[in-house]
Amino acid sequence: MADRQATVERNTSETRITVTLVLDGTGASEFNIGVPFFEHMLDQVCRHGGFDLKIDASGDIEIDDHHTVEDVGITFGQALAKAVGDKRGIYRYGHAYVPLDEALSRVVIDLSGRPMLTYGVEYPRARIGQFDVDLLREFFQGFCNHAGVTLHIDNLRGVNAHHVAETVFKAFGRALRFAVSQDPRFADRIPSTKGSL
Repeated sequence: MADRQATVERNTSETRITVTLVLDGTGASEFNIGVPFFEHMLDQVCRHGGFDLKIDASGDIEIDDHHTVEDVGITFGQALAKAVGDKRGIYRYGHAYVPLDEALSRVVIDLSGRPMLTYGVEYPRARIGQFDVDLLREFFQGFCNHAGVTLHIDNLRGVNAHHVAETVFKAFGRALRFAVSQDPRFADRIPSTKGSL
């Protein structure tokens, strides 16, 4: 099996971010982002996707969390694109439904090379603790744009905003896990009739 991991750095006047991603990991995470609820959500991706993920981020969170959350999405997307390589032998598609008590979310992903986000999530309130839930869409948009993936995220039901967010991130982790998994029957094949992704 190829060494499917990557480290990417992104430095701007607003943020300095380093992401290390190991696709075939154990679910280990190490975060130094400074946005506790967001770190909790990223931990769900690792635990339920089986990825190892380390993120060090320094951003202008004294203004708000927007730049940091968005730029983590961008850098995580770049790391995924680098780690998965030419996508030879992967399943390419993944989907997952995840419940948490009354909440249920569905995530479907295609490592298509074409960035597209469809985000059907409405939160019962605007903040979870001090965290602005609008920023979760910004994270996924940045991820899609730089990973080159098509991503459909839908919350089907839920009345607790924390539960809604957690089902989204758990389902994202599980869907991504399957999409990047390698199919031993087609180890040398690009999963596209075009011959490239």
